[in-house]
Amino acid sequence: MADDARQGAELIAAAGTLKARPLGLDTFRENIVVLARCSRVMRPERLRGARKVEVRAGGRTLLASTMIGDDHLVGPDEIGLPQPLFRRLGVAPGDPVQIAPARPPRSLSAIRDKVAGVALDEEAFAAVARDLAEHRWSDMEVAAFLIACASFMSPEETLALTRGMVAAGSRLEWNGRLVVDKHCIGGIPGNRTSLIVAPIVAAHGMTMPKTSSRAITSPAGTADTMEVLARVDLSEHEMREVVERCGACVVWGGRVNLSPADDVLVSVERPLSIDTPEQMVASILSKKVAAGVGRLVLDLPVGPSAKLRDRRAALRLKKLFEYVAGHLGLEIEVLFTDGSQPIGRGVGPALEARDVLAVLAGRPDAPADLRDKAIRLAGRVLEADPELPGGRGEARARDLLESGAARAKMAEIMAAQGASPLSSGLGGLVHEVPATASGLVAQIDCLRIANVARLAGAPTDAGAGVDLLKRVGDPVRAGEPLYRIHGSDPSDFAFAVEAAEMNGGFTVAEASL
Repeated sequence: MADDARQGAELIAAAGTLKARPLGLDTFRENIVVLARCSRVMRPERLRGARKVEVRAGGRTLLASTMIGDDHLVGPDEIGLPQPLFRRLGVAPGDPVQIAPARPPRSLSAIRDKVAGVALDEEAFAAVARDLAEHRWSDMEVAAFLIACASFMSPEETLALTRGMVAAGSRLEWNGRLVVDKHCIGGIPGNRTSLIVAPIVAAHGMTMPKTSSRAITSPAGTADTMEVLARVDLSEHEMREVVERCGACVVWGGRVNLSPADDVLVSVERPLSIDTPEQMVASILSKKVAAGVGRLVLDLPVGPSAKLRDRRAALRLKKLFEYVAGHLGLEIEVLFTDGSQPIGRGVGPALEARDVLAVLAGRPDAPADLRDKAIRLAGRVLEADPELPGGRGEARARDLLESGAARAKMAEIMAAQGASPLSSGLGGLVHEVPATASGLVAQIDCLRIANVARLAGAPTDAGAGVDLLKRVGDPVRAGEPLYRIHGSDPSDFAFAVEAAEMNGGFTVAEASL
């Protein structure tokens, strides 16, 4: 305690005030400040090896890494604030900002403990979640925590992490209404059923505030695909208005401050392609509880190239979801679905949005597998309605889709959320991947197809991706195209074409046709 008091006094003594100067730099998630080499209050040598500084302004305190700039970038009485930190502090140019050398957050000890194989308690995970939400950890520290947790996390730790993540952000209340949702763990290209389920559920009269993350390891997340059709970066107030008016929304969860610690973890998981079962459970359920969801239908695809390769892995994950959800008071129904091949034809934001609109419009060329799966899942969600006779959920979902009610509701939701900032056009660079033999399509590797789509530029380039022309069981002749690659950037497109030529992801069982 005496050491803490002494170090606190040293920090106060070392603090100084500089004027905020916004810089046209995007440091992504990282908090970084730029100081002049001849700064009047924080010379480089005063940091004495400290890796970070504490910045205070407008009642907010954040940790940041430091960079030293020449005098023409920032003046000696200024602190340069790249755009992310400038927004988080909520200051105006010229506002006073206090700065002092910072002690590392105590929660960082959780990294060392997990590396040593220690099981963390609820208090430790709560501290980790708070500091993550306040951007007090660097990307390197977040990555170390994720990798340490990937080696082992108990169900009790997963529950504790989930609770901590919920507590570190906002929670939505819906005035006692039954709020429902449907979620898929991902891993199956084109599986964009949520964009069909949400309008079906809302057209029935139930409430479904769908918050989604962007893609972590896939070519498109639900938010990425919805952004082709409408704006998704809604504030909490805007999201509430849409749900009150339409009964549902499909928005990016990162803007509404629901489980902000999860957004930090996901931002590091994405480039590392880390997606462990425990992190998955904490991520999904923290978002659902924070959104006020009371009943969740969860889709677990199982297949040879899906995230879940066999029933044993699926059962283990199902039980973990049920354990955590049960302790959080969230009613959950877990469904095992076919993950043996992609769903629909498009893989990538614009291509998947095309498939969704085709299903909602009832077009004869709409992907039947996407339509049928969406109806099944929507039916399970509708079974939560106490006024709907038991077993009628799927029939009701089909009626709402075939009558055009779901299509009209989706148009209403899109209009309420606002126009999309993206183009819905496909990438102008096109390459067809041909079959190397005649026969029947025996297998499609979901991972390979997803990898080709990502190399082509998806999801960052909404028009990039893969357009599937054949499915398992279809006959194909040698030289006939199996799928098309779309892209916009020549270098990305070349990488995708090269990957497809090395391994196209299709297995054709040779047969005479």
